[in-house]
Amino acid sequence: MPQLIPIVDPADPRVEPYRDIRERDLVGRRGLFVAEGTVVLEKLVESATHRADSLLIADKRADALAPLLARLPADTPVYLAAPGVLDAVAGFPLHRGVLAIGRRGSEPSADALLGGTPPPPRDVLLLCGIANHDNIGGIFRNAAAFGVGAVLLDADCCDPLYRKAIRVSVGAALTVPFARLGRGEDALALLARHGIEAVALSPAGTAPLLDWRPAPRSAVLLGAEGPGLAPTLMARARTLRIAMAAGFDSLNVATTSGIVLHHLATARAGGA
Repeated sequence: MPQLIPIVDPADPRVEPYRDIRERDLVGRRGLFVAEGTVVLEKLVESATHRADSLLIADKRADALAPLLARLPADTPVYLAAPGVLDAVAGFPLHRGVLAIGRRGSEPSADALLGGTPPPPRDVLLLCGIANHDNIGGIFRNAAAFGVGAVLLDADCCDPLYRKAIRVSVGAALTVPFARLGRGEDALALLARHGIEAVALSPAGTAPLLDWRPAPRSAVLLGAEGPGLAPTLMARARTLRIAMAAGFDSLNVATTSGIVLHHLATARAGGA
C-alpha cells in the first residue's frame, strides 16, 4: 500500500505538477498527462503501457479508494488534501476529488502496431484531422466498447491523452492501443501492406453501411466534421454512407464511429 501524504498548503512543491491544470494542459506536459476521476484512475492502474507517477485525492475519498490504491506500486506518492486545498491546487472546483499524474509509455510506430504481437489487430480505426478532444474521447470510448484493436491518428489529430479526451473516453484512451502517423505518410499503403481493407465514411459514400460485409481485417476511416476525409483518400478506399432522414446527411463524427463500429461488431459476431 502506498504511503498517504497529507497536503495542507496549496503551494506545497510536492503537488506542483497538479497546479493550474487547465492552463498547463494547453502547453503540454513533457511526457506526462492528467487522469481525472475514479473510473479513469482504474484504467490507468490497469494499463500495460502507461503508469501513475503520483495521485492527489480528496482526503474524504481515501477509505473508499483503498482497494484501488493497494494496486499501485508501494513507492507511488498518494497525496491527500481537503477539498478546498485540492481546488486551490487544481485551479477550479474538482468535484470528482481524484487526480493522477500519468507517465506516457513508449508509443509504437503505426507499422509495428498493425503487425502486433500475434494475433495482430483485426479491426482498426484511422482518424484524419480530428482536432476536437470531445470527439477523440468519444471515438476511443466507442473503440473500446466494440473491440477495435488499434487506432491510427494522422499528424493533424489532437492528443488522445489530453485530460479532457481521457475523461470523455472514460479511460479508454489509456487502454486502446494507438499510434500516430508521420506527416505525409501513406496510410492506405500501410494498411494494404498489412492486408487491411480500408472503408471510408462519408455522406457521399457510394454504398450504404448496411450492405457492408467487412474483410478479415478492416480499417474504418473517419474525418473531421466539416471538411471530412480528403478526396485523395476517398478515391482510394471503398466509401460508405449511413442512411438518414431526407434532407439531413450529417452526424457527429463520434456518433458515426459508434454506428459503424456497432455494425462491424455485429457482422463479426455473425461470422463475417
